Amino acid sequence: MSESIARLEQRIAEEQQTFARPLRSLLKRSAITCPGELTLEQAAGIMRREEVGSLVVVDAQSRPIGVVTTHDIVQAVALGASARAVAEVMTRSPVSLPGHALAYEAAVAMLAQRIRHVLVVEDGRLVGVVSERDLFSLQRLGFGELAMEIRLAADLGTLARLAAEVRGLTRLLVEQGVGAEQLTMFVSVLNDRVSQRTLEIVRKRHDLERISWCWLAFGSEGRFEQTFSTDQDNGLIFAAHGDSAAGARERLLPFAREVNQALDACGYPLCRGNVMASNPELCLSVDEWKAKMARWIEVSMPKALLDAAVCFDFRGLQGDGSLAATLRAWVAERVRANPRFLRHLAEAALQAQPALGRFGSFDDDGGSIDLKLRGSRIFVDAARVYALSRALQLTNTAERLRAAAPGLGMDAAAVEAIIGGFFFIQRLRLRGQAAPAKPLPPAANRVDLQQINEFERRILKEALRQARRLQQRLALDYELG
Repeated sequence: MSESIARLEQRIAEEQQTFARPLRSLLKRSAITCPGELTLEQAAGIMRREEVGSLVVVDAQSRPIGVVTTHDIVQAVALGASARAVAEVMTRSPVSLPGHALAYEAAVAMLAQRIRHVLVVEDGRLVGVVSERDLFSLQRLGFGELAMEIRLAADLGTLARLAAEVRGLTRLLVEQGVGAEQLTMFVSVLNDRVSQRTLEIVRKRHDLERISWCWLAFGSEGRFEQTFSTDQDNGLIFAAHGDSAAGARERLLPFAREVNQALDACGYPLCRGNVMASNPELCLSVDEWKAKMARWIEVSMPKALLDAAVCFDFRGLQGDGSLAATLRAWVAERVRANPRFLRHLAEAALQAQPALGRFGSFDDDGGSIDLKLRGSRIFVDAARVYALSRALQLTNTAERLRAAAPGLGMDAAAVEAIIGGFFFIQRLRLRGQAAPAKPLPPAANRVDLQQINEFERRILKEALRQARRLQQRLALDYELG
């Protein structure tokens, strides 16, 4: 274990209480606000008087519409624009969370979007601001330190060392009992940082001028649900300017191969199914991606549905994010126009059955259960169907279920019970994979029922019952017997 990880071990247990606190409990003072018509000079005066580095811009109903920072004002003043209105330079659509959201959600948002403040709102109205300083425990836990070191890494060797530190810290947090939702989000965000810095370093060695490209994360990485036993699932979408798609692909593939190899060296194994950007079938122009997904949507063959299950969870990780956004909007429209595809996708989602027998006992295989195939996958597949059916832009399983629930007529308690079942299974997967002599895939996802206590076996049964209830709801919604 590295020295930096060892230093963190003594602090982790007490810090978990901070992450589990609701955001409203962290608010120390009322948010300092201003109207959008205020001049930058006036806003600067308020900041000096209140000793703050930012102001929340609100409308007449006290609803936040933007944030203006000292940096924004300095830039504008340098251009001789101190008389401009705050609304002209503010950052619009600031990141906000409800007061009942937990501190770790704000920490993840700050890491993922590289921001220092998150607004706290209740019924659409601003009630306060949580800052990076309020979540200083994040730095003490080492997540912030690792994120900064990854961002500044000068070479791939350094990145490989830091990726190992991410895995070491993750194992430590598993041992300390950190929740699966919190942990998989943190791991995925830090893994994102490793991938993004890898792309930046490798990009410098390739001539990609006059090509707009975006690296796509698929599968568990696309869903922010990575565990230890996760191989690479990625692709490339591009727009060639003045070149053919084939010509642009010829220039992009060597870049993609080097990135895939570099990520493998960092501890993210090459995909055994070749779902990687270095595969010419997954390095496509915008129009080629549309044509490929149109075939999946319109033909709905079993193999196409299997491919879709991985690729429909995509998100843009690095590069021109507008390309991924364009594809996402197109997919949403095309899927909603093809209800037959959704029915076939729902039917495919019912193929994997929870590891429960008819009378509530475990339906095990020689005393063990594949927690991915007969556990977490069931939640993931159902959430994907509901997200696509409602054109939701979300990829995370829990977020998809929460967002889809109102349209399904499901109350909050029922949804949280389902999500709780999903994350209990995820936690068992993480714990098994974090073991010193961890097995290799696919055995890494199996749990030996004799290795968990009676209490955990009871909870696992209830988690699998929740998976069954979710499937029953899916079958009812799509009239599948």
